[in-house]
Amino acid sequence: MATALITGPTAGIGRAFADKLAIDGYDLVLVARDEGRLKETAAEIGRLHGVSCEILAADLTDPEQLALVEQRFKSGPIEVLVNNAGFGQKKPFWANTVEQEEEQLDLLVRAVLRLTHAAVLPMIERGSGAVINVSSVAGFFQRGSYSAHKSWVTNFSAGLAIELHSKGVAVMALCPGFVHTEFHERMGMDKTIIPSFLWLDATRLVDEAWSDLMRGKAISIPSRRYKIIVAAVRYIPRTLIARLSTVGLDGRRRA
Repeated sequence: MATALITGPTAGIGRAFADKLAIDGYDLVLVARDEGRLKETAAEIGRLHGVSCEILAADLTDPEQLALVEQRFKSGPIEVLVNNAGFGQKKPFWANTVEQEEEQLDLLVRAVLRLTHAAVLPMIERGSGAVINVSSVAGFFQRGSYSAHKSWVTNFSAGLAIELHSKGVAVMALCPGFVHTEFHERMGMDKTIIPSFLWLDATRLVDEAWSDLMRGKAISIPSRRYKIIVAAVRYIPRTLIARLSTVGLDGRRRA
């Protein structure tokens, strides 16, 4: 049976991926910091879908703990990697400590780079496999370090997709907008200021993303509304982009 490794799987997009892949028959390796929530999630998924769920409790901003997760790719084949774990800062760049900014950089960029590298080496040897890096529509906006990190994830994934296509390995950046998850509540964000039509359902988002992966897309932007927004960004004045960004496209709390 094939196995998928998912970071940040206890809620939101990560949980939707866990359910989707379990329904499709994948055994799972679930990675997050909170061991208690991991155990609850693994038990529930195993009960609902009848698959094996291995848990790895790890803080991906800690180099030693990240290295332990990287080692998992050597101990048994992982056919699918979903890099989903992430968080956003409530305060602007200059109001955070440099340590807080480095922690965000480590999780959104460094961990994605290292886990992707660990995953694709054995995938290349097998001639098959897939990596989904959860980015954000925020990466298409110029707004703070979160947007900059997500822009990196999108470009990194799209470039790698071109390089690895001939080797049988698929890589895709998933760029959602607002999604009904617990992340915005953790930020203390007033969700009522966001128009209802901008909110996406995590399960439908993941289904669409998986279909895009199967079609060989390097960048998945779920829903027609967000495809239009991203296409329009290049024509929108920077002052208006800055105003749009303030409503929260550029941040979500820690997974």
